[in-house]
Amino acid sequence: MLAEHLEFFVPKVTEMMTLWQWLQYILAWALFVTIVGRHELATGPQFLVAYLAKCIQYILAIIPTLYLVDYLRPIFKRINPIRVSLYIVLMFMLASTLSMLLVILVLINVGWLAYERQALGLQLLFNMIFAGGFTLVFLLYFMRRHRELIALKQSFEYKLSAQNDLIKARLSPHFFFNTINSLLSLIESNPPYAARLLEHVSALFRASFNGVREISFEEEVALCKHYVTIESYRLADKLVVNWQLPDDEVMGDMVITALTLQSIIEKILINVVEMTTETIYIDIAVVWQDHRVTITVSVPLPSKTLMIVHDLRQHVNFRMQAERLQLYFGPSSSIKSTVTNTQIVTIIDYPLQDAGL
Repeated sequence: MLAEHLEFFVPKVTEMMTLWQWLQYILAWALFVTIVGRHELATGPQFLVAYLAKCIQYILAIIPTLYLVDYLRPIFKRINPIRVSLYIVLMFMLASTLSMLLVILVLINVGWLAYERQALGLQLLFNMIFAGGFTLVFLLYFMRRHRELIALKQSFEYKLSAQNDLIKARLSPHFFFNTINSLLSLIESNPPYAARLLEHVSALFRASFNGVREISFEEEVALCKHYVTIESYRLADKLVVNWQLPDDEVMGDMVITALTLQSIIEKILINVVEMTTETIYIDIAVVWQDHRVTITVSVPLPSKTLMIVHDLRQHVNFRMQAERLQLYFGPSSSIKSTVTNTQIVTIIDYPLQDAGL
């Protein structure tokens, strides 16, 4: 439905109102205009004639022009909106002038209106300017509404993408099936190890289904270690994670959004570790100073395996994780990833006041 609204900035006649509603509004407007100019009307019959004339004039000017705009919609969609607006204004100005001229000529022919050339010219000119101005006001409103719909569409697509990423982060099918296969093979060959692995799986999945929230940094590190332990069974010695963490006392006061660091490790594992037979070392350094937390994740790329840098830049994108950080820690939070021919460096940076201050 939103896509239909975005095809063209002027909505369809039937989308705005039904034909009967259009007629009601036109009749009401004609009555208002007639009442405003009632000082020129001496008797009731003159008022009635003037009202009927206005009704016919506005109906002839508005309804056919709106349907003509609908008919020309496929052409207008390919033209610049400013040019389209100019064409529509000219169409309404012309339709209003012709309809008024037709009504005035009929009234003159039946003897209900005296012919005055100068007055007729001024009436037509004023009516044309009024119709053009009125149409322009509505077009500006429609263009603003169209821009709001485009912004809504972009926001909707972005949030939908973020939700899809979040669902994948919560329960990645790739990770899920690999874990199930690992457990199935371990249950027969090494039941005690399978039981320990199942504990890691349970802890990670419980955290993922709790959704986006703020957790202690110790919990986030624990979740990352659960994830690495689960994947280490399948990857054997291909993955080595080195941690440089603050003291336990310092880390106990730190917080972060759940699964932020874990999702970064997961993307690196999928796009780097699984693409090579070489051992990949992930170095994670955490620093908290000057009321900011900086987490640097460095991954040297394999030297014997061809890695397409352009593809890596597309896949190693942490926009959703950055948005979650900004939601909890403010707009200065960021996650920036730099991909070169030799390494990937991802920096998580966000403000965090020391609780002891």
